[in-house]
Amino acid sequence: MELRALRYFVTVADELHFGRAAERLHIAQPAVSRQIAGLERELGVRLFDRSSRRVRLTEAGDRVLDVAREALAAADRVRVAARERAGVMRIGTGAGGQFTARLERGIDALREQAPGFDVVLVDLPVAARLNALRQGEIDLALARGVRSAPGLRVLPSWSESVFAVVSARHPAAGRAAVGLAELADGPLRTSQDHDPSVVTALRDAGLQGRPAHRRGTVHDTIVEVGSDQRSWTVLPADQAAEIRSTRVRVIPLEPQMTITGSVVVSTDLPCACAAAHVAAFGDAVAG
Repeated sequence: MELRALRYFVTVADELHFGRAAERLHIAQPAVSRQIAGLERELGVRLFDRSSRRVRLTEAGDRVLDVAREALAAADRVRVAARERAGVMRIGTGAGGQFTARLERGIDALREQAPGFDVVLVDLPVAARLNALRQGEIDLALARGVRSAPGLRVLPSWSESVFAVVSARHPAAGRAAVGLAELADGPLRTSQDHDPSVVTALRDAGLQGRPAHRRGTVHDTIVEVGSDQRSWTVLPADQAAEIRSTRVRVIPLEPQMTITGSVVVSTDLPCACAAAHVAAFGDAVAG
């Protein structure tokens, strides 16, 4: 018997509505229905009476509910005890130093509250990052541009400006701001390490076509841009602030472009812990 099925059952019992339960769990309603049906088959009883007008617990459902709550609470205590014993927080992040400054600030803030833990950073693409969180392989993830994720809680935590990066010899290098239309004549360079939400934001802003290059690291891309007066790239504020090359210029976009960053946690993380993570890694406006 999976704890996930028990959690879905308890959520439906709380809401007495499959649609609201699915919203609360951040998953599609058919997935909730399948889990409940599977649990009923496994237990050999009906847990809910369903009609087009309402959902209610059966007598068997009432009996199972209290025990299910106890089982979930016990599982949560096991997780907390294991994490306290291990003293390790595993954070999913992106490659290429995507969140370097934010991670440093956030870890320092968390250690002010609980100094006795170590940190392990796990670099993964966004989809793999979220899946690792679902599987319990990491404890939280930072992600940009993620609005929802089935089975996880996505907590918007910061808003981050996007900047253009051009060669110091680019015609716009001395400008206080630059529009995408003025850059579009030159090739847009991105890398395998680029946060996909940035490229998505460009597409949403009306930039047509695919990036001219998509290989190597963000550092490689900066070197390439610095060597080509026509090409350009874009980076979120946190990454743009890390650039040390004198061969490129970082320029605000006009109109301003922003992306939302989120702390992503499992649905069973206590609300107080989730709030502490948001407070540590978020801010009002970054960039």
